[in-house]
Amino acid sequence: MKIKKYTLILLFITSISSCIMKQKDKKMDIPSSSVTSITKEPSKAQTILNETIKAHGDGLYSSANYSFEFRGNKYSFKNNGTNYEYRKQINKEGVFVEDVLKNNKFSRLIDAKPSELSNKEIKSGTGAINSVIYFATLPYKLNDKAINVKYIEETSIKDIIYDVLEITFDKEGGGEDHDDEFHYWINKETKKIDYLAYNYKVNKGGVRFRSAYNKRVVGGITFQDYINYKAEVGTPLKDLPRLFEANKLKEISKIKTENIINLNNK
Repeated sequence: MKIKKYTLILLFITSISSCIMKQKDKKMDIPSSSVTSITKEPSKAQTILNETIKAHGDGLYSSANYSFEFRGNKYSFKNNGTNYEYRKQINKEGVFVEDVLKNNKFSRLIDAKPSELSNKEIKSGTGAINSVIYFATLPYKLNDKAINVKYIEETSIKDIIYDVLEITFDKEGGGEDHDDEFHYWINKETKKIDYLAYNYKVNKGGVRFRSAYNKRVVGGITFQDYINYKAEVGTPLKDLPRLFEANKLKEISKIKTENIINLNNK
């Protein structure tokens, strides 16, 4: 009797195990096409930013090769995917100075000869050339890893509707002025930047508001100039459009990118 009892128990366990294995096999046989992958949808802010970059030039930026003049100096930028090379050329009193920023490595040539530079000079030179090309190629660099984008609101300036994006920077990888804060007013119809504003902390701080004009497309990429306005230190960036419409901002300069040449077409 004991042998029959153990035999029945063994048969029961074997049957259960067989059922479990069959269920596992069925799960393994589910076609891959029926498995739904979960992908994270981009935020509203990121979607708008992507549309803006597309409107200004999109994929053309990754292989862009241009030269232009800004405040009497000649600049050029050449992109190759994630690699880049920026140049600034100055001819001052017969001395030819060329600053080169290649993949975050800065160097200076004076009359075609390498110059020894202090850490302070490297930091200053890097910031100067980066700043000019950053603004000239907006919004290309707004998708960098060290950048944070946030949707602020929908608003109107001079009866045109805009989406407002806030841009801030991580300390690591955000550059010398990583604590600056920017707002961009994106035209809901054209998807392009019509206005931008920022506050900065260096030299006792400041607040600026820029209005774009002279928009033109060169080789598929949009370039535009800006009228630069000043506001009182501490003025919230959200308040600047209202002050602009009321003519309460002081014009201090014009940011003009001139003689733009698409070197890929030469």
